[in-house]
Amino acid sequence: MLVDDVLDHGRRRTPNGVALITPTGTLDFTTLADRVHRLAAALAARTAPGDRVAVLSENRAEMVECYYAVPRAGCVLAFANQRLAGAELATLLADADPRVLIVEQALLDRLGDGLATLPSLTEVVVLQDTGGPGGYEALLASGDAAWSPTPRHPDLAAWLIHTSGTTGRSKGAVLTHRNVTAGVVTGALGRPVLPDDVYLFPFPLCHVAGYNVLVQHLHGRPVVLPARFDADTFWDDAGRHGVTTVSLAPTMLAMLLDHHGGAPRGHTLRTVSYGASAIPDELLRRAVAELGCGFSQGYGMTELSGNAVFLDAALHRRGIEGEPHVLRTCGRPSPLVGIRIVDDDGRDLPVGGAGEIVVRGDQVTVGYWRRPDDTAAAFLPGGWLRTGDVGRFDAEGLLAVVDRKKDLIVTGGENVSSLEVEDVLHRHPAVRAAAVIGIPDPTWGEAITAVVAVRPGRGGDDALADELVAACRAALASFKKPRRVVFVEELPVGPSGKILKAELRRRLVEG
Repeated sequence: MLVDDVLDHGRRRTPNGVALITPTGTLDFTTLADRVHRLAAALAARTAPGDRVAVLSENRAEMVECYYAVPRAGCVLAFANQRLAGAELATLLADADPRVLIVEQALLDRLGDGLATLPSLTEVVVLQDTGGPGGYEALLASGDAAWSPTPRHPDLAAWLIHTSGTTGRSKGAVLTHRNVTAGVVTGALGRPVLPDDVYLFPFPLCHVAGYNVLVQHLHGRPVVLPARFDADTFWDDAGRHGVTTVSLAPTMLAMLLDHHGGAPRGHTLRTVSYGASAIPDELLRRAVAELGCGFSQGYGMTELSGNAVFLDAALHRRGIEGEPHVLRTCGRPSPLVGIRIVDDDGRDLPVGGAGEIVVRGDQVTVGYWRRPDDTAAAFLPGGWLRTGDVGRFDAEGLLAVVDRKKDLIVTGGENVSSLEVEDVLHRHPAVRAAAVIGIPDPTWGEAITAVVAVRPGRGGDDALADELVAACRAALASFKKPRRVVFVEELPVGPSGKILKAELRRRLVEG
């Protein structure tokens, strides 16, 4: 299957059905497919097979058109995170080395002189236009509707998505047609789409979570696409369009529950899917009580083209109703992937043993863009991707993610999971969000440091810091308690809603 086959399949199922709902209008499947085809024809006339076409924008329908059209043209869609600063964008785009850049005017202005660092760039297409030369609609109108795409192999690169860089420098994960579509099929199996579902996508489309749009389109179902996540407008959008299912990061979920008294009466949500980071137990229990709908968790990453492990609604019910250990897992692996837990030498560990999670399957990236050494280091023999996550299987086959290897704190010769300490901190009523990191320390090797954002009306002070340390001491071994508590207004988060711990470490180390 090819990436653009997904849209064609959705059009065959519901040609007149709604495909996209955005702040500026609605597109049905036939209109979306026709626009995609003309855009692909226009790009094919300007590029060679394998060229990169970069897109830099807030969420909008044109980005979804690029999802399908760029791979149909035989090119590789390079995603750029619109939240980056100009210098960061220039570095990322220079790495992707695009022939064409499709960009919003404001973001083009931010890039500024960075365009000069892109020697392969031959055309800049501005999204906000009136159909004049150099604009997106003019590009699309130039496409020949009678054009036929060149035959393509599923193992050709389709998308290029740079990792968030939470554990180091950002690398471009190359996702082939086979990778992306396998991730879509895995997603459809792990979170089935119902015949009347209406899905709201709140993440930036530059993130791998955008595969969820394809999952819905595969089934001919509509996607509500706000320009960005906004707690002020979420419930209005959900009510206006009868949204039944949504994906959220835990930070987004907490904002919605805290905002204007939480969910409105009579909301239409049936399922909330969460991921990107672990969810505090207290937040999940509160969400279940206040929303009254089903919950699903997914574990995945950019290199997996989406999620590969799912904790479905039935498992959530078990956890809520008396088996809390279930909620400390991320569920069961998809039948389309293989997952092992290995030690530092790549040997399998027994059930219950904690080691690195490695994954093999069609949805696993073929490697990192122009980084052969990084690619070689990322795989064990046999095509097993090293995720960098520490996990364990229980006797039931449920996978628990203990922590990122990078986020395991070694203090006084002991390994401490940051997630374990964060879970305790989130139980305190004054804590809105928390991240636990290790800071270099001459005595302990790393000092456990809690970075905390408090709820409105509760300031961060020495008394609260003492309370939080005492709570950790009461719930955990003494060596796991924070040695320092730092209060901040907001925690830095990436496009998926994941807390950027590397950025926190940098801030605290550099002062």
